[in-house]
Amino acid sequence: MLHVEQTADRCIKCNVCNTVCPVSAVTDLFPGPKYEGPQAQRFRAGVDTGDSPDRSLDYCSGCGLCTQACPEGVLIAEINQVARERLVSARGGLGLRDNLVSRPSLLGALARPVAPLANLAMASRPLRVAVEKTIGVHRGAAMPRFSGTSFRSWARRHRAPADATRTVAYFHGCAVEEFEPEVGAAVVRVLERNRVRVTFPRQACCGLPLVSNGDFGAGRRYATRLVGRLRAAADDPGVIVANSTSCGMTLKAKYRELLGLDDDATRAVSKAVYDVCEYLLELDDQGALDRSFAPVPARAVYHPPCQLMAHGVGTPATDLLAMVPGLVVERSQAGCCGTAGTYGTKVEKYQIAMDVGRTLFDQIAETRPDFVVCDSETCRWHIAKATGLPVYHPVQVLDHAYSAS
Repeated sequence: MLHVEQTADRCIKCNVCNTVCPVSAVTDLFPGPKYEGPQAQRFRAGVDTGDSPDRSLDYCSGCGLCTQACPEGVLIAEINQVARERLVSARGGLGLRDNLVSRPSLLGALARPVAPLANLAMASRPLRVAVEKTIGVHRGAAMPRFSGTSFRSWARRHRAPADATRTVAYFHGCAVEEFEPEVGAAVVRVLERNRVRVTFPRQACCGLPLVSNGDFGAGRRYATRLVGRLRAAADDPGVIVANSTSCGMTLKAKYRELLGLDDDATRAVSKAVYDVCEYLLELDDQGALDRSFAPVPARAVYHPPCQLMAHGVGTPATDLLAMVPGLVVERSQAGCCGTAGTYGTKVEKYQIAMDVGRTLFDQIAETRPDFVVCDSETCRWHIAKATGLPVYHPVQVLDHAYSAS
């Protein structure tokens, strides 16, 4: 973690990070990434108590736009995350709410046997009000729908075609496993359409919610377990695809940057990870992508999540969606939808998340698209709740265009 904090020395106080911060633009509770990041870091250096010069850093959403915008390579969002971890440690660890929202795989697995009842319960306003008053999850925050069937149960029944010319391992993550098995099924079908055999290594939650909420110790245990399970896939087949931009970014860089995991196994897994749209576009560059998409006469707004920007691969979904005849795609004008994983579910931050997303929500209302497209699961849930429109992963759109051809 030391190298993250040392990047603060590169700060030239240009204020570029402040101009892109979506949170400080809508609330005075967060004074901006420059102040809370590199400027405040000199007061934190050498302090073992976990105290921060300004506890408002807890209002940083961790979107990472500041890090991406910094011309000097200061890891501003990461500096804030390290400082948040010290705050959490000083408070004695995560509270009940943050412990619960940081363990989506556990919640999904517990609810699966009673998924229809759990979904009805979460749609009940009286119950949501009670949950808000009891543990602080906002009554209006978007919640995923529990699935009665796990993705891996679908994968066990699935019969792959025999014409594959290459192989990838699929890191589906807990969102697909517990809440959106249909997204995982679409990923598999699209890859197989392009003669890619998909394997399903044993896996688990990447631990990102725990890391984002400030429990690096638990996050490190999750990371070590997952790296151990994916290590063999990093060698054979050598490519690991992920459909979640946040989980993929965690595997690519955050274990090393934030958790100090820089062993051979972690480096091997990090180098093997591709975002699924990044991988599909690379297939196209090699002339190996099937472009026989059926027309989809529709209008869509595409919102590239802020976590995708951290991958440094541009917006590959934009190029892929442009291949679908009849589909008119307008790109989001917003840098962030506001929710930032679990951030927007919290009662004290929900309105901030809604205010940050207002640019996107207004654009959608003005454009009146048939649907919205976004690579991140929590962003999809947040946008769908705020707009009332269906929101799909880009690969789901490609899957639909393939199936209609």
